[in-house]
Parts: sequence; structure tokens; C-alpha cells
Amino acid sequence: MKSLVFAFSLLTFPVLASDACHDLWFTRNAVIDRAGYCFGSPLGQTVFDNRGCTGKSVSLPPQAEQVVALVKEMETRFGCRVSNKQTYLNLDDLFLRYQLWDLPVRDEYESACLGWLGPVMGLRAGHRPDAPLVGRITPGDYVSYSHIPVGSWSYVTTSGPDWQVTSGGWLDTSLFQEQCQDYAG
Repeated sequence: MKSLVFAFSLLTFPVLASDACHDLWFTRNAVIDRAGYCFGSPLGQTVFDNRGCTGKSVSLPPQAEQVVALVKEMETRFGCRVSNKQTYLNLDDLFLRYQLWDLPVRDEYESACLGWLGPVMGLRAGHRPDAPLVGRITPGDYVSYSHIPVGSWSYVTTSGPDWQVTSGGWLDTSLFQEQCQDYAG
């Protein structure tokens, strides 16, 4: 019970800036990586391997420019300063992010469904029904919401009571009525 109360108290306050900053750094840099950017920093080269990169000056399509602008706005709000000299990114779902078609943008607040009571739900690589399945929510999972929704779609991660991420992806929230053993946030 103590751990549940502690988890609830963590999730009802704004997210820790350092975690959010690493999340935002990844999204911003993944957008420019996909455009062909060649990273020179230790962190950029660790997280993105530079395979297929084309140079340091890349053009972004308008939608990607909007994502980068939103991420920069959030980084300013959080006062982010991720060191490009480090070789580790504090992002629990990094292994999932490489599979995504659509990159999520971290929100200011988190919430969670503690103990999913609904059916098994597929999680997609993008916020559209034709995106491939990359994960799932199963009964009993903790489902964490900490990113800005896109229409009826939310990027979520799943875990057990230990909060270790096991799955994630985009969830179409219009397909179900959330039912949980408990809620946080």
C-alpha cells in the first residue's frame, strides 16, 4: 500500500524535468535523424548511429518542423539542458521509440491506470489505424500517460507495479472506456 501511495504522490505533480528533458531531447533529435542529420556529439552518436546520414544541414517537412518547434517550447518550459557529452539517455522506453512512425511529445503531467481491467489492447507505431502493432496492454498492466495526445490517440507505456516499462505505443482511446483498479495523476 505504501508503494501505491508513493507512486500516486509522484504522478500527481509535474514530471521530473530531467526525465522529461531526456524524453524531449530524443524526440527532437529523432526527427532530425530521420531527415538525414549526421550527429557529431557523443550522445547523438550513441543514440543515433549515423547510418544513412547525409550531412549537418537537413530540411524538414512542415509537420516535422511543427513537432520540433513544440519540443523546443517544452524544453524551454522545463529549462532543459541535456549534455551532448554524455553517452547515456535516461529514457525507460528508448527500445520502443526506435519502432515508432510517429514520435510522441512529452507533456507536463503524468497519469496512470493502475491495474488495467479492460481487454487486451493493441498499441501501434503511429497514431493511425494502419500503423503496425508494436505492443499491447494486458489485464493488470499499469498504463502510463505522459505525452501530448494527438486527436483520440495517446502514446502510452505499460509496466507492472515495479514501473519497469514492458511495452508501449499509440493507443486509440476512442475504442474503449478505460477501466482500472485505481488511478494516479
